[in-house]
Amino acid sequence: MNFDELDKTMRVYEQSLDQRILPDLYMAARLDGRGFTRLTKELCQFEAPFDVRFRDLMVHTAERLMDCGFRVVYAFTQSDEISLLFAAGENTFGRKVRKYNSTLAAEASASFSLALGKAATFDCRIVPLPTLERVQDYFLWRQGDAHRNSLNAHCYWMLRKEGKSVQEATRQLEGRSVCYKNELLFSRGINFDQLPSWQKRGIGIWKEQYEKEGLNPVTGNKEKAVRSRLTVEYELPLGASYAAMIGAFLLP
Repeated sequence: MNFDELDKTMRVYEQSLDQRILPDLYMAARLDGRGFTRLTKELCQFEAPFDVRFRDLMVHTAERLMDCGFRVVYAFTQSDEISLLFAAGENTFGRKVRKYNSTLAAEASASFSLALGKAATFDCRIVPLPTLERVQDYFLWRQGDAHRNSLNAHCYWMLRKEGKSVQEATRQLEGRSVCYKNELLFSRGINFDQLPSWQKRGIGIWKEQYEKEGLNPVTGNKEKAVRSRLTVEYELPLGASYAAMIGAFLLP
């Protein structure tokens, strides 16, 4: 068998599990840190439950994912996860799932590791979404998860700092209502509603256009040019306002 015949034969096996996102579907991606509990608490000893240094590493990584060859119109990060929203017409790699998953996970892992100075890895999953409403629901869901995780984390680490063991703190919070957890914090002088918004709602990143004055090298005249830059929002809206914001990113 010559090389061309061998190449044709073997590519059938290589591509046998290829999956493509259908062209009429919207696309999101979610990346999660792998083994980040050990990384943040044991290897790096970040402050619990939230550390600005870790937050900034996640923002840095999300910014990189918005500029690594895909048409990403919005990124959302909370805790050790990043969600990406792709433009409606995104068609890189022919929408092959394995290419998105492998490339985005690699880019995130490399960016975070270089910034941290220690090895760290992410996994990635592509999320096909059939309608604009489901796109909005997805990001409302992730923001809701951020709120739940934040409340649990503040309660858990408050109890741990009071001397309770992992098992004791977990048992005290297991099955408890949101009201109970808010009251638990309030009894220790912590008003959850007044904590930094980024801890409860996550952080949004998108590109915005702006005008910049420059010198035309041909005419020598000053002219205004349109440029784009990343905006990082630490105080995201909630509910219908947040859904409307998400929807605007997919407008033509």
